[in-house]
Amino acid sequence: MKNKIFCRVLFYAIGLLVLALGLTLNTKTGLGVSPIISVAYSISEIFDHNFGNMTLALYSVFVVIEMVLHLIRERRYSRAEGGVLANAGRKDLRLILLMDFLQIPLSIVFTRFLNVFSAVIPSLYSDGPAPPGELAVRVVFLIIAVILTGIGAAMSLNMRIVPNPGDGIVQAIADTVRKSVGFTKNCFDLTNIMITVVLSFVFAGHLVGVGVGTILAMIGVGRTIAVFNHFTYAKMGNENNLYFSFGGAQAVARVSKYEISQIGDRVSFVFMPSKMHFFDKETGVNYTEL
Repeated sequence: MKNKIFCRVLFYAIGLLVLALGLTLNTKTGLGVSPIISVAYSISEIFDHNFGNMTLALYSVFVVIEMVLHLIRERRYSRAEGGVLANAGRKDLRLILLMDFLQIPLSIVFTRFLNVFSAVIPSLYSDGPAPPGELAVRVVFLIIAVILTGIGAAMSLNMRIVPNPGDGIVQAIADTVRKSVGFTKNCFDLTNIMITVVLSFVFAGHLVGVGVGTILAMIGVGRTIAVFNHFTYAKMGNENNLYFSFGGAQAVARVSKYEISQIGDRVSFVFMPSKMHFFDKETGVNYTEL
């Protein structure tokens, strides 16, 4: 068990390093940054502030919003659920708020990684006329940056320790508005881009941090995560499925592999309607999201 925990923490830390490297390399290409850091990057460039510190400030705002959304969601469901379920919900909320709070120290460490990489990696573009081949080099490093960002995000997310605030706020919004994480992520990215565009034209008179790299990041990071998980997720084995019958219907529960040691273990369940999903057996349609 100790070796498993050590491996999880090690993969998590490496994932954060790779993610920070990818995001920083993205900024050095000058072709547009990832939507999740576009606001912090544009403010740091326009007002000449430290990029890592601006990212920390933005992430702190994300964490506060997450906590508020989780409190709203808990209050909503506590009215619909009583007795044992309400008590279970309160215990669950305390754990969720703790995980929200732990994103602050995580952000401090992560943004220090950003500052270190920003200091040691030179800009890949020139202020004056571009020398021959410079654009090709920038595009190559942009692709590398997107791949590194996707791999780093997948490694840190799959370990399920403390989420990055950029991912945590998307999950919190998705849970609150009852939309899929993918749809919410797209809307959140577009919101960040719009805020960046407004800040750019109001305070700089031109686009700052938004470009072809932003679009490539929106498309490429998700694809990279999918490919990375396709080849590694089964080996990492972050989840087990528990199959059972309930009320004459077939059901499946997803649990961490670190909570279930082997087949045959006895487990206890608390059914929370707010967290249950119902699927059509033939089509696989999720009726919960309709």
